[in-house]
Amino acid sequence: MPLNNVIKIATKRRDLFLRAEKGHFASSHSHSNYYIDVAAQKSRLSEAKAVAQELCSNYNYNTRIVDTILCLDGTEVLGTCLADELTKNNFMNINAHQTIYVVTPEVTGSSQLLFRDNIVPMIHGKHVLVLAVSVASGNTANAAIEAVKYYGGEVVGIASIFATQEEIGGYSIDSVFNPNDLSDYFSVPAHECPLCKQKQKLDALINSYGYSKL
Repeated sequence: MPLNNVIKIATKRRDLFLRAEKGHFASSHSHSNYYIDVAAQKSRLSEAKAVAQELCSNYNYNTRIVDTILCLDGTEVLGTCLADELTKNNFMNINAHQTIYVVTPEVTGSSQLLFRDNIVPMIHGKHVLVLAVSVASGNTANAAIEAVKYYGGEVVGIASIFATQEEIGGYSIDSVFNPNDLSDYFSVPAHECPLCKQKQKLDALINSYGYSKL
């Protein structure tokens, strides 16, 4: 069942929007007063391209090398669009080989990220850009950073559609949207949630796949 009263904030790009629903939402790591809906940006080609183009604007004058994009939270379509943008001629300094691996990790039952032997060469010795739907608590991004290092790769940055932080673990985060786009946004541990303290019931459980209304 779709959420009601979705806020849709337009940008200068025709196919780039921030969709958010205000309420009381809980993830496995935190509570927040907005659900950031990125389903279309992960699944619809025109919107994924627009997000990729916006993210690439952060690399116009950047000399970071990117060999591999590590896609978290089901961002493979977006990761492919981002790889396509970064291999264009105006980004030659970023990738001299004009090709980028786009990979996704396997997640174990204990939430650790795993790469099978045939995928490891795409991480080991490579400059890896971590791509996430959002970075709020930072747990998933930190797990990705640790996994890349464990498998012998070098993290060169983190890219996301929405982020509440500018850096994590010493790595910069490039995002399309941030809390400045939603002036009253918060994401806090459950025991610090002001809506819980006000006895306001949860509207939905959320994760990187979407939401389940209560």
